[in-house]
Amino acid sequence: MTNIQNGPFIVTGASGQLGRQVIANLLDAGVGPIIAISRSPEKLADLADKGVEARQGDFNDAASLATAFAGGKRILIISTDDLEPGKRLAAHSNAIAAAKDAGIAHIVYTSLANPDENNPITFTADHRDTEALIKQSGAGYTILRNNLYTDLLLMGGGQSIGMGKHFAAAAQGGTGYVTRADCARAAAVALMQESTSSILNITGPASVTQGDVAKMFSGIAGKDIPYVPISGDDLVQAMVGNGLPEFMANVFASFDLAMAEGYLDVVSGDLEALTGKAGQAAADFLNENKAALLAPPQH
Repeated sequence: MTNIQNGPFIVTGASGQLGRQVIANLLDAGVGPIIAISRSPEKLADLADKGVEARQGDFNDAASLATAFAGGKRILIISTDDLEPGKRLAAHSNAIAAAKDAGIAHIVYTSLANPDENNPITFTADHRDTEALIKQSGAGYTILRNNLYTDLLLMGGGQSIGMGKHFAAAAQGGTGYVTRADCARAAAVALMQESTSSILNITGPASVTQGDVAKMFSGIAGKDIPYVPISGDDLVQAMVGNGLPEFMANVFASFDLAMAEGYLDVVSGDLEALTGKAGQAAADFLNENKAALLAPPQH
């Protein structure tokens, strides 16, 4: 890796799963200073003895961000998890404006594969419009279009194994599944590395269909688990029947519809080009997490 930048590096959403892994990568690389931003900085107390400065900052409270971002040179804006329409874009807009006011030179942003206007994923517009705001900000940028997390397969995988069938509304569509850990590696290197403004597709090494996923589950379970394609409406009803709020059921179903329509069938060498190491294969990740997939359901 050439041209490693000096900080201060700001990581937002620092107490979340991705943010924590990015900070771990930065610490392993021995770079700094590192400023960790969280709505609840007390959750980052364990990082103080590693030299990480925790600051309070809330994207929904624009006034909190001037102090939070002060002195930063390069910033990672991790997209917030607020899925209520419009709220996430307003929050991101506050963060980009504050970064500009703080004189930050480079913005790294975690976006979504293919955020074009026809992508059925419910929050696509938030990412598309955030990308536009970043490009207009005048700062340098690295936009990381992360594909779906392989980690999401652990959420319903145990249930598929338990039922002996893998239901999805993805038809035969493929997905460039990428692990959260690989997305964290990419974000850390993008923060550290001097680069021209770019948009990168952060994906795993292969396109994986839900039929492929069912075969992986079959191998882990030691029994045949067929893939059963269903409609998006049926998937929503099944999730609501299992106690998921309808709003969230529609979000998850929209991932499957995006797969069916080819929007997530993106496989790129950008992760390896950026970090020097390709992404982990979905089968390897699932085998590593075999115990979680085979654990009895929690009631």
